[in-house]
Amino acid sequence: MSSSKTPHGLQSGKSQIDGADSRILTALDADSRLSMSELARLIGMSAPAVSERVRKLEASGAIRSFTLDVDVRALGYQIRAMVRIRPLPGKLHVVEKLIQDTPQFIECDKITGDDPFLARLVVHSIEEMDDVLEALSDHAVTSTAVIKGTSVARRLPPL
Repeated sequence: MSSSKTPHGLQSGKSQIDGADSRILTALDADSRLSMSELARLIGMSAPAVSERVRKLEASGAIRSFTLDVDVRALGYQIRAMVRIRPLPGKLHVVEKLIQDTPQFIECDKITGDDPFLARLVVHSIEEMDDVLEALSDHAVTSTAVIKGTSVARRLPPL
């Protein structure tokens, strides 16, 4: 059976990572600031071996970046919302550009269904949310749900 590559160079289908790679990803997910020597100590390998595995995980696209997890509420954004966005006919690219250019939209996925965009919005107030959504109103219909809490924080999939 032949295997195909995804756009990121990973094998499609079954995961190509082993137990050590899984432990590396889990440890880095918990703290991406670990030094290679700390990471090696945690998973029971030498620092050079861990460094090589991390390099290979990066080269394969399994690790795309080492990132920062910011609590937006600590920055004053007290309202978080999910916004389904349905562009009016012929306005898809205009709406996508507006979303990209609006810094309060901190994440946006293209999805299937009637509403092609699902965006995460952060604002300081209801008035600010109204202003952001009003800027889209000539080009799209929106449906907004305010986020009350998080039941499952962003996490790794099963490895």
